[in-house]
Amino acid sequence: MQSPRFILAFVLCHAFFLYSCSQNSKLPFEDDIASFQKADKDSFPPANAILFVGSSSFTMWKDVANYFPGYTIINRGFGGSGLNDVIRYADKIIIPYKPKQIVIYCGENDVATGSATSTDVEQRFIQLFGMIRQELPDVAIAFISMKPSPSREKYIEATMDANKRIRAFLAGKSNTAYIDVFQLMLGADGKPRKELFREDMLHMKPEGYAIWQKAIEPALLK
Repeated sequence: MQSPRFILAFVLCHAFFLYSCSQNSKLPFEDDIASFQKADKDSFPPANAILFVGSSSFTMWKDVANYFPGYTIINRGFGGSGLNDVIRYADKIIIPYKPKQIVIYCGENDVATGSATSTDVEQRFIQLFGMIRQELPDVAIAFISMKPSPSREKYIEATMDANKRIRAFLAGKSNTAYIDVFQLMLGADGKPRKELFREDMLHMKPEGYAIWQKAIEPALLK
């Protein structure tokens, strides 16, 4: 028979093991979402605002509100995310805000994995769209086309096809908008304009965001 001291030591070790496992089994982007929730707890955004949600092109648009004076913007971009991640956290970073409009930029990271086809991206967007409309049936939804990032030029055909599929899907839905920034970011040679991008050839300089501002603002609700 084992001594009580041995049994106690075993129980404590097992408990520590379970705790360690739980700390290492976080879902992707849990910390980002926790940060948003903390900010919401400190000062919850006003209802009936415009919600920007998606990946790093929004995350890095720190001064997005300055580009759209007169609009109340909530920015919930989290870098590196794909559509499945936005779907996973929709109940935390979309639905609670009760926005009047949702502007989505996401899908580029899905394509860049090399394992998601343009059809996969389309289906993921349709799933997200359905979730939003189920919970917020009257909200306006706008999708910003995936941009032509020079560092991801090998995925440009898949990106174009995914954009085309999502555009066609939205064309049959009410209270939606498709915002095409892809074409605006190509040069006369049909290639991505590298001068719009930072050194990583993925994230944009202010010149890129200036193009986005002109494309997005006409689609925003007053």
